[in-house]
Amino acid sequence: QVQLVESGGGLVQAGGSLRLSCAASGITFSMYDMGWYRQAPGKERELVAVITSGGSTNSADPVKGRFTISRDNAKAVVYLQMNSLKPEDTAVYYCKANWRNLNFWGRGTQVTVSS
Repeated sequence: QVQLVESGGGLVQAGGSLRLSCAASGITFSMYDMGWYRQAPGKERELVAVITSGGSTNSADPVKGRFTISRDNAKAVVYLQMNSLKPEDTAVYYCKANWRNLNFWGRGTQVTVSS
């Protein structure tokens, strides 16, 4: 059974930092591309950052220079370090694992940034 479990969300003031974690089980983690997505109330889910199985990374323009994605294959965990948080970063953050046509999602963790 595949499980992706996000953690690390919470309430933070603007300018603060959080580190999200996504622990994976039931998959050969090192083979999967991993991504962080977010969905704010009334908006569509959007890509935040991705890291390939080979370690290449990319991030969306709104978070470039502020958010960093990384992975630890030995622990089967993907991280999202979020710095200089803004109120517009408020959303539910989801982890996704992708390999070929297989996609698995976590249930999300809430991040709220107060002004």
